[in-house]
Amino acid sequence: MSEITKLHQKIIIKKIDKETLNIQILDNNILLLIVGEFNENLKQLEKLTKTTLFFRGNSITAKGKSECIINVSEAIKFLTNKFLLTNNIEKSDIILSVNKNLNLGNNSNVQTFTQLIKTPRKSVIARSKKQSDYIKALRENDIVMALGPAGTGKSFLAVSVAITLLMEKKVERVILSRPAVEAGEKLGFLPGDMKEKVDPYLRPLYDALYELFGFEKIDKKIETGEIEIAPLAFMRGRTLKNCFAILDEAQNATETQIKMFLTRIGENSKLVVNGDPTQVDLHNKAHSGLIKSKNILRNIEEIKIIEFDHNDVVRHPLVSKIIQAYQKKVDDKS
Repeated sequence: MSEITKLHQKIIIKKIDKETLNIQILDNNILLLIVGEFNENLKQLEKLTKTTLFFRGNSITAKGKSECIINVSEAIKFLTNKFLLTNNIEKSDIILSVNKNLNLGNNSNVQTFTQLIKTPRKSVIARSKKQSDYIKALRENDIVMALGPAGTGKSFLAVSVAITLLMEKKVERVILSRPAVEAGEKLGFLPGDMKEKVDPYLRPLYDALYELFGFEKIDKKIETGEIEIAPLAFMRGRTLKNCFAILDEAQNATETQIKMFLTRIGENSKLVVNGDPTQVDLHNKAHSGLIKSKNILRNIEEIKIIEFDHNDVVRHPLVSKIIQAYQKKVDDKS
């Protein structure tokens, strides 16, 4: 049975008049998750779509401008599809369901759910068209570069795909790497062994690992070496075979360092380089090799480059506005 048929069995949408729409949700589990505790999700949906929503029994009635009530209808279709595929609806999905900045086109449900990532603790969906393209690239290309602002899912999605491939035994190891300190990477001055020196810098990657797969499972794989923490300074001279390696925060790596990382690729391996060109922490920002490397490699067909912008931010609605505000300041100066 197709997902469209399943969707039609779960909801009935009737247009009462030009400014009134009635939506019957036939599955109580879906209904409760869409409405939310104390109608919290429904109130948010009401605010986002600029409509008035009435909830009674298993029906939601939407009143408002014609295009607004259609937005409610599409949002509920999206949320129902999300439940059918992942058995869950999160608070962030309410915003996603009505976000017109995602540029997903008319087949938003299809495009969003095509690149579904299933992990032991939750299922991850693409939250923008570029995220969908990025997940596809991570699965199909040996080398992927992702550039863009904070909150666009670069690291989170790379970790999701990497560990999924590890669980499926399509790779033997996952390597997480990052420029640990500024250009010199003087790890010797930090206390502890190598893992303890680098851990603070890799905390965002750890957070993604634990959220998706749980502490025990991840810690066990770190102990067995299936997940390896390798600071960029220690990658030189290695050949990476049967692994998925992620270089995060690559804006703080030089052109030479990025070249060194990419040329480690061996048989049955995937390499990912992620970074935000606007957040360079090097003393001399001109030493950042991320943009330079992108321009050097952009004509190599086998290397996929994805460039995110504020429209792809999924962390919090305010993050997109903050990024735009700072970008406006830069544009005004130029």
